[in-house]
Amino acid sequence: MKTIIFTEEAPAPIGPYNQAILVKDTLYISGQIAINPETGDITTNTIEIETIQVMENLKAILKAANMTFENVIKSTIFITDMKDFGSINSVYGSYLNEKTAPARETVQVAGLPKNVNVEISMIAML
Repeated sequence: MKTIIFTEEAPAPIGPYNQAILVKDTLYISGQIAINPETGDITTNTIEIETIQVMENLKAILKAANMTFENVIKSTIFITDMKDFGSINSVYGSYLNEKTAPARETVQVAGLPKNVNVEISMIAML
């Protein structure tokens, strides 16, 4: 049985998917981009600000499932330009405890929804 996780503190889905799905003790969070949930605007002023918005969206979804970044076991980061890796990694790392950080891969892609530069999905466990 699956439980749909939804919060107004993160952007509403822009397609036929949910923010996250909880199955038993595992949370699958859909890829988040830099949409400000209050305004619906895309936040792409700088790659750092864009990544902060993505991480804040993920944080809100984790909170809605009574979890934190400490519960995250796997992250996938999609970026449009590998030259942004250092900046994205720095912001991403500031939200996590390095000693308990999740497994992760980072992949450069040709394009992302809404022409953003970074998208991050996560899997977390209770």
